[in-house]
Amino acid sequence: MLELKKVSKTYSNGKVKAVDNISFTHKEGEILGFLGPNGAGKTTTIKMIVGLLKPDEGSIMINGINNQENPIEAKKSFGYVPDNPQVYERLRGIEYLKFISDVFQIPKEEREASIKKYSDVFNLTHALNDMINSYSHGMKQKLALISALIHKPDLFILDEPMVGLDPKSSFKLKEIMREHCDEGKSVFFSTHVLEVAEKICDRIAIINEGKIIALGTMEELKEKAGKEETLENIFLEVTDNESNNTFIEN
Repeated sequence: MLELKKVSKTYSNGKVKAVDNISFTHKEGEILGFLGPNGAGKTTTIKMIVGLLKPDEGSIMINGINNQENPIEAKKSFGYVPDNPQVYERLRGIEYLKFISDVFQIPKEEREASIKKYSDVFNLTHALNDMINSYSHGMKQKLALISALIHKPDLFILDEPMVGLDPKSSFKLKEIMREHCDEGKSVFFSTHVLEVAEKICDRIAIINEGKIIALGTMEELKEKAGKEETLENIFLEVTDNESNNTFIEN
């Protein structure tokens, strides 16, 4: 579904290596949580996956398609919600969703069904005819989520998706993420909410200083820690720069 091979990205004229030779495979039917401290390389990695940044080295394959060699075909396979969604605020909500539907060439009946389904789920139906510039941050987040879901992507990519969502919408999003994977599709998401990651992720990858320092199921991470630990404790241990403990990537 998603495969990164020896991917690197450097900023500041080669002085800052934001992502350093990372490799991992994201399986079908899997929720993969992507965790790390601020500045660890999470958002840079996600932006390279979705094609907003070009890696200096390495390759990124989405559904067997190289996202640098064939970016349009690669982008048809995923839906993406960034950590700070930018939407066209001079459109009405429904106009924005129709625009996204046109981009993905979704047939009329299918788009109408998807828009209704997800607008109802996220309690946004009542506001679809309002201008987006009147929306709260949480409403814009819901609109971005709906727009990423309406073409039923094989891969759902989310960068801090629950920021700004009310508790009910966060719960519904977690349900959707699991349903998505139960259909044989995949979810790749970053979050700072470790309790959520621990509960819903099939596997967890931890990045620090641009390197993947841990990758596995919760059971595998606990086994490597040598004791029963919460994800929070494991995260603090492996991201401690003064610690000599390292987790070998699967």
